[in-house]
Amino acid sequence: MSDVIDAAVAALKEKVSGGFDAVAKFVINGEGAIMLDADGVRAGDEEADVTLTADADVFQAILSGDLNATSAFMSGKLAVDGNMGLAMKLGSVLS
Repeated sequence: MSDVIDAAVAALKEKVSGGFDAVAKFVINGEGAIMLDADGVRAGDEEADVTLTADADVFQAILSGDLNATSAFMSGKLAVDGNMGLAMKLGSVLS
């Protein structure tokens, strides 16, 4: 597992306590994937209700609060595949 994935898992665990009521996947280009579900946050690459894909620097900026997830999506820096309602819910959790 990459250091980028390890750091992202740790950051997401701080932001999302108690898990998430659906299955979300964060794909960090060139690094791997992170799963978020009712059990919490972990490295993994499984089927998900919504998948968010971006470069490592974009995810880092979102997780640190320097970049709004909605702005990243609108500017093409963050791709969303799947349930858009869940993506919006995630965006509010990450902000």
